Amino acid sequence: MEKRLEENNVKNENDRKKTYLRAYRKHGKRIKRIESEIEEIRNMKMYPSSNNDGMPHGSNQSDLSSYAADLLEREDELYQEGVKQVQTYKDIEYRINKLENQDERDVMFYRYIKGFKWWKIAQLMDCSEEWIYKLHGRALKKIQIN
Repeated sequence: MEKRLEENNVKNENDRKKTYLRAYRKHGKRIKRIESEIEEIRNMKMYPSSNNDGMPHGSNQSDLSSYAADLLEREDELYQEGVKQVQTYKDIEYRINKLENQDERDVMFYRYIKGFKWWKIAQLMDCSEEWIYKLHGRALKKIQIN
């Protein structure tokens, strides 16, 4: 019973660490989404607006104001997300680089910063996937997060 409780605690701690380490890539995905939204807003403005009658009509001043406000809001979101991504990268990189073993650092970098699949990491490091899993497990135990 006590051993099972300890295993659950280790699993929860590892899950918490993985979630933290995945944050950098999560910011990258959010940035791509915001960039797509900005592109969509710009594309919509390139085409004439239409009323329910299906006929094209020119845009008026309020359309331009709304467009500019939407675009400015998304661009601000993009900037803020970029700042968060850089801060997260620096923090994760610092924690990874505190690991003593170079192979463990490499596995963590390739997995959580580059987002590589296990097979790709094994290929880059010229070793088996099983060994990559072991290195990852060891590194996960050692890495310190708040």
